[in-house]
Amino acid sequence: MNSEYFVTIGLEIHAELKTTSKMWCGCKNDPDSTTPNAHTCPICMAHPGTLPVPNLEAMRKVAQVGLAIGANIADFTEFDRKNYFYPDIPKGYQISQYKYPIVSGGCLAGVDITRIHLEEDTAKSLHDQGDFSLIDFNRAGVPLMELVTEPCIHDAETAVRFAKELQLILRFLDASDANLDLGQMRVEVNLSVSKDPKVFGTKVEVKNLNSFKTVEKAIEYEITRHIGVIEEGGKIVQETRGWDEEKQATFSQRKKENAMDYRYFPDPDIPKFYLSKLFDLEDMKKNLPELPHERRARFSSLGLKDDQVEILTGEKALASFVDSLGIEKKDSLVLAVNYLLSDVLGNLKKEGKEISASNLPNPHSMKQLMTLIEGQKLSSRGAKDLLVSGELNQEVDVEKLAESKGLIQKNDPEALRKIVEEIIEQNQKEWSDYKAGNEKLLMFFTGLCMKASKGSGNPTLFQEILKNK
Repeated sequence: MNSEYFVTIGLEIHAELKTTSKMWCGCKNDPDSTTPNAHTCPICMAHPGTLPVPNLEAMRKVAQVGLAIGANIADFTEFDRKNYFYPDIPKGYQISQYKYPIVSGGCLAGVDITRIHLEEDTAKSLHDQGDFSLIDFNRAGVPLMELVTEPCIHDAETAVRFAKELQLILRFLDASDANLDLGQMRVEVNLSVSKDPKVFGTKVEVKNLNSFKTVEKAIEYEITRHIGVIEEGGKIVQETRGWDEEKQATFSQRKKENAMDYRYFPDPDIPKFYLSKLFDLEDMKKNLPELPHERRARFSSLGLKDDQVEILTGEKALASFVDSLGIEKKDSLVLAVNYLLSDVLGNLKKEGKEISASNLPNPHSMKQLMTLIEGQKLSSRGAKDLLVSGELNQEVDVEKLAESKGLIQKNDPEALRKIVEEIIEQNQKEWSDYKAGNEKLLMFFTGLCMKASKGSGNPTLFQEILKNK
């Protein structure tokens, strides 16, 4: 990037909230239903004479998110009508919040937050059915949280890191599943470029980015495009742009609206709210679940590596599994996590299976496995074989299972010495090289001995015998 230019980025992130019903009616909150228009009613369809009834659970979840990021929770809040017409807005306006959002301020991943407000999602337009468009109203009225950051981001890496951390917060609070590929979380980038760090350039918005990689690419593309236009003496147009995955480029969608274009005014059909009368915010704050930064700190204190901590923080099923082991000894826990993240996850990826409690070992069986390994009754090879077999996914007697498979390590020196002598006899050249000082061959011979014993030999004893010889 040209160092003469100063980049300013602000994010707007929408997330569909996990509630039983929609924002203004009792219809099921199931925007991904395979049956179009299955969850609709006169309120969803904006029939004349219908009145909205607010979903207090959605309001509670937004307040929780605000508490989790150390923000200010408003006492007074109200809903407004945001007027604009698209076929997927049945009322001709969207019920949103303008002047009095539920949340203001706060900070996450080093990025300052302007506000978090609550609104309703739109219906879904389908353009691939023929030479016409269809509309599915299952999504119309789904509770939608919108978070707006301050224009304090200056690079794609920071923007992506913030979006990922927000996704974790939403999942930890069970406020939203926040899957970008399903549209449950959508990222919009507001970006400008200027030679003067004290003066903003012309802002362009890139809408509906549905992956973290796309957010990064769109920001980098727009920075390059803005600088190119300015260098050529042109002017950036304030507009809304989309992302073309095939061309790996943004494209113009429409002239960008300003707040005044929406003609906001308080919705006369919805009462004003005083949150202190609806919720016990202090009690809500005390009962927040463990948050991502707290989980990182806890796992780091147990002696786990940074990359392991990040994996466990990002995957709820893995973190819950590690906690359920109840292993207090640090070395034992580190050993268990090593097997979990390398062997168990590696096998799940190989088989194309998801990370879920049913696809992970049973905690009691895993603890037995660690005891056998630490007691040198089971080799690392034997442990790996049991883990990838899937037989430990239920509670079993691991020692009996290992015995039935011939995996319990043989510690009889005489039996192991015979195996060593056979391996030496079969590999005379390598044995001469080892005796001549090529110490790397120790692992070569240990591996052959383990293979000959079908994984049941004690590798430490094999090495002692080899060294003595």
